[in-house]
Amino acid sequence: MWFDESAFYQIYPLGYCGAERENDFKEVRHRLSVIEENISYIKECGFTAVLFNPLFESERHGYDTVDFFKVDRRLGDNKDFARLVKKFHEAGIRVVLDGVFNHVGRRFFAFEEVKARRENTDKKDWFFIHFDGNSPYNDGFWYEGWEGHMELVKLNLQCAGVTDYIRRAVEYWIDEFGIDGLRLDVSYLLPEWFFEFLRRTVQAKRADFFLMGEVIHNQNFVKNVVPGRLDSITNYECYKGLTSALNSDNFFEIAHSLERLFGSQPWCLYTGKNLFSFVDNHDVVRAYTALQNKNKMAALYGVLYTMPGIPCVYYGSECGAEGDKSDNDYKLRPAVGAIDRNKCPALTDLICRLNKIRTSEKALAYGSYANCVLSNKYMCFKREKDGERIYCAFNISDSDVTVRVEEAEGHDLLTGEVRNLNDIYLPPYAVKIFKKN
Repeated sequence: MWFDESAFYQIYPLGYCGAERENDFKEVRHRLSVIEENISYIKECGFTAVLFNPLFESERHGYDTVDFFKVDRRLGDNKDFARLVKKFHEAGIRVVLDGVFNHVGRRFFAFEEVKARRENTDKKDWFFIHFDGNSPYNDGFWYEGWEGHMELVKLNLQCAGVTDYIRRAVEYWIDEFGIDGLRLDVSYLLPEWFFEFLRRTVQAKRADFFLMGEVIHNQNFVKNVVPGRLDSITNYECYKGLTSALNSDNFFEIAHSLERLFGSQPWCLYTGKNLFSFVDNHDVVRAYTALQNKNKMAALYGVLYTMPGIPCVYYGSECGAEGDKSDNDYKLRPAVGAIDRNKCPALTDLICRLNKIRTSEKALAYGSYANCVLSNKYMCFKREKDGERIYCAFNISDSDVTVRVEEAEGHDLLTGEVRNLNDIYLPPYAVKIFKKN
C-alpha cells in the first residue's frame, strides 16, 4: 500500500502555526496558510505523507476536542483546511489526521448538556457518569477522565450515540477534506471491536485508507495489526531502544528489538508488517536533545529509515531542532518560524537523501530483515525482497571499521560508491546503505 512506501512528516498544527495556548472561542484566525507556504519545502525534502496532530476545535492543546466537525478557529475554518489538503494532494503528498476518540474536552456539546440537565438527558450515557459523587470542577457529579486527567472526559464507546457521532465525523473528514488516513490516539485503551467498526466505516469510502494506532507497549497488539482492523501501530519499543543503544554504545540493544519484532523466527511478533517508526514526536524529548553525542545523529536516522517500518520525522527535527518536556510540552511544539533550518545542513541533507532512498527501494518497504554483523559500536543488517538485497551498515565509534558480508559488488545508495561487500569501509560515525549489484 502507499503508506508502506511513504516517508511521513509530522506536524502539530497548533504549535507549528503559533496558535494561542487557550481558545477564546471568538474570532477565526486563518493560520493554516503557514503550513500551505511550507508544502514546497516538505516536498523538496522528499516526504510523501504528512501526519497532523489534532486540528479540530478544542479548548487548549487539541486533544481536548469540543467539536469534531469544525477546524480549530485558532487555525482557520473548514474551507481553509480543505484547500490545504488539496494543495498537499496536488504536490503528491498524502494527509493523515489524528483521530481522538477515547476522550473529549469539558466543553464538548454532549458533556455541556449533562452539566445543564444531569439525569434528564440521554447524553449522560455518552460518558461514565456517577451522579452521587463530585468532580474536581465541582460539577455535582463524578465522571471518568483519561488516566486521571479530568479535563479530558472519557467517552463511552459502547453508547450507540457516541459511535454514530464518530462515524459521521470520520465520513465527513473523508468527504469534505479528502483525508487519506487516521492515527488513532491512545489505541491501547480502545476496544478491539472499535477498530473493526472504524475499518468498516472507512472501507466504504476508501479501500486504501490508512488506520494506524498509537500504542505504547506493542507486545499484546499483534492481533490488531491485521486486515479488518489496523494497518500499523507506533513502534515505541524501537524508539526507546534506538536512542538508548546509541547513548550507551550498545547496538545489541536495538538489534535485539529488531530481531524480536521483525526477524525470521516463528516467535517474532511483526515479521512482514510495518510499524510506524520515529526517533521523536510531540510526546517525547526531541532527538537532537536526547542524543548525547551529536555525531551519532546520522546513525540514528540511518537505522530509522532502513529498519522495517514506516519512517516519520517530527517537524523541525530534520534541522536539529531541540526541545524537552518542560512547560507542559510546549517546548516540543514551537512555531515553525522559530526553527533554524540552517542549524544542521548535513543532517537535513542526509534526511532528504534517506527520504528518496526509502520511497524508491521496495526492499526497504517490504523486505525481510536479518542481522549480519553486530558489535557494540557497529552493526550491519540485511533487507531483501524478490532478489534485491540491501546491506545497512552503521558505525558509532570514533575509529574506522570494516564490515564483511558477502563476496559480491554493491553500490552505496547514499553516495554512489562501488565496493566489494566483503570490504565495506566505515569511517567514524558513518552510515552506508549498499545495494548488491
